[in-house]
Amino acid sequence: MSLVIVDTGCANLASVQFAFERLGVEPVITDEAEVILKADRVVLPGVGSAPFAMRSIMAKNLKPVLQAIEQPVIGICLGMQLLFESLDEGGEVVQGLGLIPGAITALETTELPTPHMGWNTLKTLQADPLLTDVNDGDYTYFVHSFAAKVSENTLAQTTYGTPFTAVARNENVWGCQFHPERSSKTGAKILQNFLDIKL
Repeated sequence: MSLVIVDTGCANLASVQFAFERLGVEPVITDEAEVILKADRVVLPGVGSAPFAMRSIMAKNLKPVLQAIEQPVIGICLGMQLLFESLDEGGEVVQGLGLIPGAITALETTELPTPHMGWNTLKTLQADPLLTDVNDGDYTYFVHSFAAKVSENTLAQTTYGTPFTAVARNENVWGCQFHPERSSKTGAKILQNFLDIKL
């Protein structure tokens, strides 16, 4: 199994790398198009602001590469958000990769503080291989201020003030708004499920 972690220039790559190494896979961290497109699995991590991340992706000429991926790909946290069509962050709207329909907007937390940071529970809305043996009420670790609304592409939701998409899928593309690499046994199970997916 060859697994690539895309070096977008805006991610904590080491923690994602170590999570897969614990599962017995040695990831390759790269921004080389040929290596990305030949990999069996592709991970798109991300930390920080969407505008900066998309500028970095464009500067590396990675947008058409990521849009051409046919094998399973998963986005984590900001990496998931980048999979959507548009991202509205602080009034600056940027075009995402367009691999999952919908928009990323500010999390509607009602009276709760922003960012949403810490452990919260999942509620499954659709069965999917990525969520095999993941149960309603299982905890995962979040750090974010923006999210996608619940839609037909939502596999699992979490509520923080209001419900939002915690796990999404469109064809060969999955996204986790939380950090599976920091989510203990539940996160490790999701990453293992990603490795085991057969399209």
